[in-house]
Amino acid sequence: EESLQLMLQCDVVVYNISDSLTKEQVEEATGAITAFEAEMDSFSSKKILILVSTVMTCAVTKPRDQVRLRDNSVTVDSNKRGLMERCVYIQEDPDALLTEEEYRRRRPLPIYVVASGLQYGKGEHLLHYFFKMSWLMQLPEVPLFGEGTNYLPMIHVNDLAGVLQNIINLKPRSKYILAVDDSKNTLEEVVKIISETLGTGKLRKVPEYEASTMAAFQAKEWASLSVDLRLESFIIKDSFSLKWTSEDGLINNIESIVEEYRSARQLLPVRIFLFGPPAVGKTTVAEKLCRHYKIHHIKTREVTEEKIAQLVSGITQSTQQQANFAPLVLKKRSTLLSCGGHLPDHDLFEILQEKLNSNPCKNQGFVLDGFPNTYDQAKSIFSDDDALDQDRMFKQPVCNKAIAPEHMIVLEATDDFLTQRVQGLPQSDAEKMLYTQEEFVSRLKTFRQLSASYDSAADYFDELEIHPDNIEERKQRLAEESAERERRKKATLAEMTAQYEQWQRNLAEVKCQEEELMEACALPLRSYLMKTVVPPLSEALLDCSKIKPEDPVDYL
Repeated sequence: EESLQLMLQCDVVVYNISDSLTKEQVEEATGAITAFEAEMDSFSSKKILILVSTVMTCAVTKPRDQVRLRDNSVTVDSNKRGLMERCVYIQEDPDALLTEEEYRRRRPLPIYVVASGLQYGKGEHLLHYFFKMSWLMQLPEVPLFGEGTNYLPMIHVNDLAGVLQNIINLKPRSKYILAVDDSKNTLEEVVKIISETLGTGKLRKVPEYEASTMAAFQAKEWASLSVDLRLESFIIKDSFSLKWTSEDGLINNIESIVEEYRSARQLLPVRIFLFGPPAVGKTTVAEKLCRHYKIHHIKTREVTEEKIAQLVSGITQSTQQQANFAPLVLKKRSTLLSCGGHLPDHDLFEILQEKLNSNPCKNQGFVLDGFPNTYDQAKSIFSDDDALDQDRMFKQPVCNKAIAPEHMIVLEATDDFLTQRVQGLPQSDAEKMLYTQEEFVSRLKTFRQLSASYDSAADYFDELEIHPDNIEERKQRLAEESAERERRKKATLAEMTAQYEQWQRNLAEVKCQEEELMEACALPLRSYLMKTVVPPLSEALLDCSKIKPEDPVDYL
């Protein structure tokens, strides 16, 4: 009743039953329409009721080339019929039927029915499972339930809102409006592009019944994704002035759709650059950060080894191409191994950029472990060439925000501490980590020189206003702040104690002064009593004690 009163106060009411079509929702919408019709005579202004429905009402419609008439009826195959048994059917109400006379005398309520395609955008709904599985990348292949050859009628939620706005403004003659975009994509194509943009790009077809056993979809949700319709909306194209967000569908606008999904679901990557001298413990801290935030650990040696392995395993083309390509790959691999895991800078930059642009790093984020080291290396990896051409007049570097770290953590320690730590390593570990005496001293000296000359990678990020969180300084600052809070607490407590003691002394002094004042005020009265009252009273009391009258008070 309260909802009805609120709706009656509005000139336009939009009733949405497209998200989860249930029998209760249909009955509620029908009741709202009936209540509107009953109140039509009391309306002071025109009312518009828009019912956002779903294309599932057309789900059993066969394509033209497959329609077979038999006894003036359309035959539907058993699979499609079984699917639609899970949908809501509205029983015909005999009381709602109108006679011909009643139909001519009726006052129709302005009601528009919008048959919406499967909605996407702004966080998704039906497609959320595929987005989630692609983003998490917990499985090497995204499950595709069934064959996926069915065509999905779809529309972006912004475009659906635009359709409703046009109905309100234009009030078209047609009361039934189909709201779909121009895409004619199958379920397999949609899931494939989602997996390619967010995940590995691989699919694995599984039987339809596993959609419920894997708790991926409810029955009605999967019924919507199983619909096979290719629809066109002529009214929207011919009559509406619609500013499309995704006119040609999800596949052609997948990048913006993915960004909307990340923003709506707050799936923001955590990108960290970990910096510090050799042997300070960057790798240990990086591993803990990766476990805590569930992000990816980027180490140059592992990244280059992974890339070389991909290049070697990828030589599966023609014999001539293998002969031309294999020496280059083997040369890069031999260079990698002979240089202690370091490729030439231009090759390493390219490999690292490719890794940072990969879907895992773009989805969850990464910890960049100790590389780049210099200002020029950081600039070569993270600078945005297109923006750099436009902003050459500015001295501040322009970075590629898609891969540039948002946080920088600096680990610091003294040279003596680092040297003692390296000396405590076994010889085999020191050689493996390039921490032998000569190598470590050289690396530490180079790091200190870069830091002193303001030519380190930290200086590059500092110019980008990505300021470091220095762990040692933070600990010292926290200790200083804690000591300052303790000092203030003690000072406040001492001040309060002194004030309380002073208050007690003042109170005692006031009480003493009051007593002295009372004694001073009582002296004249005491003198009068002693001279005038006490002598005769004493004599009367003595006589009273001798005579012992029956009424001593009266005798006195």
